[in-house]
Amino acid sequence: MIRFDILGSGSKGNATLVYDETTLFQIDMGISLKRVKMGLLDIHRSLSDIKGVLITHEHSDHIGTLGLLPSSIPVYSGEGTLKGHYRTIENETPFSIGDFTIFPLSTSHDAKNPMGFLVSHADEKLVYITDTGCVPEGDLPFMRDADYYIFESNHDYRMLMESSRPPVLKRRIHGDHGHLSNAESALCLSSLVGSGTKAIYLAHISEECNSEKIAFETYRKVFSRRHKSLEGIRLVCAKQWEPTKGGDE
Repeated sequence: MIRFDILGSGSKGNATLVYDETTLFQIDMGISLKRVKMGLLDIHRSLSDIKGVLITHEHSDHIGTLGLLPSSIPVYSGEGTLKGHYRTIENETPFSIGDFTIFPLSTSHDAKNPMGFLVSHADEKLVYITDTGCVPEGDLPFMRDADYYIFESNHDYRMLMESSRPPVLKRRIHGDHGHLSNAESALCLSSLVGSGTKAIYLAHISEECNSEKIAFETYRKVFSRRHKSLEGIRLVCAKQWEPTKGGDE
């Protein structure tokens, strides 16, 4: 059974633990080591139990504290993403970490070789996509009817445009190499969820240009307009400063 703990999600730092009864790995390391240790303690694990760290891209909110982890933990990332020793992974080339199969997916962000991940475990699938301005069309067939989605829903377009942020930053955020808006996120997922989908976790929520209420309302409106139902699917906002648990209980 897939379980996960989103320890932090947003521009102030990102890290997620993914695990089952015997295998544990982490996605990104952009929060304090103390918070990671607290998350591990909560699931009765320790740093020595981490079998690998997957890196989505090289921005500081995703790798800023990577050097604090024990050097014995394998680090996986796309070519050119990190300096030093790490295990290079390629899009659409699966590999295994313990009981899990990882299938890297391309994303569209202003980074060298950004990635998302399709995580498979027995008959379950988790799609992890954040920090992308659009979803590459070639990824879509692999992402359909997953059990769980951790999926970017960064900003409300109107709130972004009315914010005090500089115009160049607004264009960057809403551009094809920036971040998905609530509407863009909902539109994409409305074409992906299926009968097997159990939950959607909205990730990388902007603290200034979004809110849980607005993100949920947008999702419901977009799904309704697309004649898609959210009935039976948990809709959850991942938090920046507190853990968000997910997966099979």
